Amino acid sequence: MKDINIKDHIITSKIELSNLPTLLDLEEKDDEVKDKLKKVRKKLGKLQDTLYAHGKYSVLVCLQGMDTSGKDSLIREVFKDFNARGVEVMSFKVPTTLELKHDYLWRHYIALPARGKFGVHNRTHYENVLVTRVHPSYILGENLPNVNTVEDVNEAFWDKRFEQINNFEKHLVENGTVIFKFFMNLSKEEQKNRLLRRLDLKEKNWKFSAGDLKERKLWDDYIFCYQDAINRTSKAHAPWFNIPADNKPAARLAVATILYETLKKYDDIQEPELDEKTKANIDLYRQQLNNE
Repeated sequence: MKDINIKDHIITSKIELSNLPTLLDLEEKDDEVKDKLKKVRKKLGKLQDTLYAHGKYSVLVCLQGMDTSGKDSLIREVFKDFNARGVEVMSFKVPTTLELKHDYLWRHYIALPARGKFGVHNRTHYENVLVTRVHPSYILGENLPNVNTVEDVNEAFWDKRFEQINNFEKHLVENGTVIFKFFMNLSKEEQKNRLLRRLDLKEKNWKFSAGDLKERKLWDDYIFCYQDAINRTSKAHAPWFNIPADNKPAARLAVATILYETLKKYDDIQEPELDEKTKANIDLYRQQLNNE
């Protein structure tokens, strides 16, 4: 099996999405890839236990991608061996009335993981420069000062919003959050196949929405917005990773490997030691319990 090299996925310079792969060929059968994932996610689970006990870092995992890119199943498979108390999964839908009463980052900020925990966000704060950029009329629902018509949602508006997102992420990193941003890079042909599967298999029908086809017609618009967002916000402290998503098992392994290989480099993440007084009295405590 081919090794997964982080350098093949991390985005460190300007990119064109059309030049990035959507299929990761590990030169191995899917069953072998799944077995490899089981091993990596067990290591991740142990690392998460240590992170939880250490209590100084949090980890924010951001998953973005077109419909059917496999985000839900990736969350299920990659984080299966985590202690439930140490991971929180959030899925962001259309903003509620309450959320629209606050700035666009508010609902994402209050969902951030506490120190010692993983937060996995299925769709993220980047929806505010993706779906709203494809559909600028949505911005009017935020009731912002000086934004009264769609014409006010101009390039200067998006420049400011990207600046705010970069500052938001920088603030998080400087205060102990490790950020991973994964773009699930799905080909248009594979999306078509997955949508057809939802229609052909009765047990998958519930996943299908006619709205998926309307958004599919805007594929090129979305790709432009994804590309621009990645190019403007892939920073050394919070980089984007391109995850070829046409093969689900390979995509899951890539994400798990990047998480583990990156986090294990944080050699200051250690389980806390007992204080000297407690260590000195371990035999006494043991005796007290045995004499009950």
